[in-house]
Amino acid sequence: MLLFLLVLPFTAEAQCSMCRAVLESQGDQGPAQGINNGIMYLMIFPYVLMGGIGYFIYKTVRGSSKKAKE
Repeated sequence: MLLFLLVLPFTAEAQCSMCRAVLESQGDQGPAQGINNGIMYLMIFPYVLMGGIGYFIYKTVRGSSKKAKE
């Protein structure tokens, strides 16, 4: 699962249809690739944040259940 999440940003294209149309009408694909990389970069942070919160909750619940058993 983790490998899938790490490989996904390299294959996904995260441009909206209007941005894609404007950028593809230009001959140079450099700006289009830069916009796509920027969007993917911005998409990473919510997933990392939610993963961190989920891990914290998991550890908190698991820790409290161990204390209850003792």
